[in-house]
Amino acid sequence: MVRERPAGLFVGLCTLDVIQLVDHAPGANEKLTAQDQVVAAGGPAANAAVTFAHLGGTARLLTAIGSHPLGVGAKADLRALGVTVTDLAVDSTQPPAVSSVLVTASTGERAVASTNATRHRLTPPDDLDALVAACDIVEFDGHHMELAVAAARAARTAGRTTVFDGGSWKPGTEDLLPFIDVAVCSSDFHPPGTHTPADTLRFLREYGVARSAVSGGADPIAWTAPDAEGAVEAPPVRVADTLGAGDVLHGALAHHLALQDRPTPEDFAEALRAAATVASRACASFGTRAWMREG
Repeated sequence: MVRERPAGLFVGLCTLDVIQLVDHAPGANEKLTAQDQVVAAGGPAANAAVTFAHLGGTARLLTAIGSHPLGVGAKADLRALGVTVTDLAVDSTQPPAVSSVLVTASTGERAVASTNATRHRLTPPDDLDALVAACDIVEFDGHHMELAVAAARAARTAGRTTVFDGGSWKPGTEDLLPFIDVAVCSSDFHPPGTHTPADTLRFLREYGVARSAVSGGADPIAWTAPDAEGAVEAPPVRVADTLGAGDVLHGALAHHLALQDRPTPEDFAEALRAAATVASRACASFGTRAWMREG
């Protein structure tokens, strides 16, 4: 029986996002005055955890941040939003990964530069099995891959639902997929030998992923499940900022899946539809947090 307030464990990247709203992306040696700015904890797993908590779940983020003042600020931001952080790099005094983001005001398109998870190689914590057992669902963004594979293996042993956020193909992804129950990937996720969303869905099915989908911004989300397939329309919205929309989609999806008991293919499609509605709402305002204050 699924708990009334589901618990989610989110394994992956946390960054400090510095987001600037600009008229246009600057050229070489050009300086701009931004219209607005947001500084917040970010990263796919972190943003998904924030969304999960906002929708009423209990969220824990398993990641690497460190004790540098910028990292302390990122953790404080997450705590204020209801996310419990397990920091596996707590002794590191180096700055956390910083994502520099430029959002073009007229289109909502973003340009991002970040070191991501390249500075940390994480060892699974001694209490990993307990962390997994305490949750209903575990979500992975593909960063900190060795940790992700260990957590996914523990989740499979414990009978917990596993969800994969496939933003892009990363080294080691092939080791993670056999432990994944649900994979929702962006159109930029290209496993070896694939070229189209149909190729990607077929690849995931061959790796044993029972339910999978490929999202493409405003395009319909193509999905497949045992003996069923279909597409879910993304609700139309006037886009202000696409940053983090996929992360919100995954956090909302994890929340809806955690509330389902013995889901059918139709339940999966409905969870995707509900998650897409939340993600579309997030695109209607600047930054990764404003949507939570507006609805």
